[in-house]
Amino acid sequence: MSLGYPSIVPQKKGDTSISPPQGNYGVQDTMVKGLGQVRSDLTPSHPLEFSESHFGSNETQREYSMLRNTQGLHAPLRLQMERNATKQIQRLPFLPSSNIAYNTLIGRDETIDFEDILNAPGDSEIAGDPHIVMEKRLSIL
Repeated sequence: MSLGYPSIVPQKKGDTSISPPQGNYGVQDTMVKGLGQVRSDLTPSHPLEFSESHFGSNETQREYSMLRNTQGLHAPLRLQMERNATKQIQRLPFLPSSNIAYNTLIGRDETIDFEDILNAPGDSEIAGDPHIVMEKRLSIL
């Protein structure tokens, strides 16, 4: 019985087989093919890599499906509307924004991630003149 929920079982959707180009002696001919990028030629290194890279979108889709089935169509629509509205709230271009309303809605305020430590606005190397930044934003310059 399916209620429209996405599967909890990880899927290997990004998995393909590797077939490196072979030359005359079983080795890639670098003079003809050039040096290839190893990352573009390989598949994901682990079967769960694809699933983990799409964890956030899968969790959001599962949440919307559960809300739709329990509370009706209006609940996920309202939640999407609130998230889109809080995404558009910004400060002036030369001031750093914390996006605290959006982070609270998606539940990111309860976790400490990589971006919380190494993405501090005080560590930024770019501190432009507010007047120049605003004139460029308004296409006056």
